[in-house]
Amino acid sequence: MKLLLDTTYFLPAIGIAVKNLPANAPIKLMQKGHQIFISKITLFELSAKGAKYAALGKIAPERITRGIRAIAYAETINTIEIHESTILNTAFQIRKTLNDFIDCLILSSAINQCDTLITEDTDIQNIKEDKTFQEITAIKNPKFQIHKLAEIL
Repeated sequence: MKLLLDTTYFLPAIGIAVKNLPANAPIKLMQKGHQIFISKITLFELSAKGAKYAALGKIAPERITRGIRAIAYAETINTIEIHESTILNTAFQIRKTLNDFIDCLILSSAINQCDTLITEDTDIQNIKEDKTFQEITAIKNPKFQIHKLAEIL
């Protein structure tokens, strides 16, 4: 299955632990035979979050850079560009319902290129019940799903 992983699952790669999530979640999913995708905006989010921790002296900038490079150049992780018209247009539609445009881009990337989005984000989880979202997915990707990691592992 083609899975787009939300940014949270890549935070351990830059040295940020996430409570109650395995640090090797992407590897576990690949071992189960899934193809792993990320939105290009995830690399920006990792950089921004890493910069916050670096400014506080909690993580060395080199650690962040090494992790982002490892993700960006991994042959086992497929990156989806956010500037494609279909991704942007779908994100603009989703923005009517979801306030965080970065989340809109991630969700749009998943809808247009994958089978499932894996996220712990409650706003994205809650959008499943939204009529506008259901109309978008009915047209773009009728079998599209949103799950938490525990539901797939």
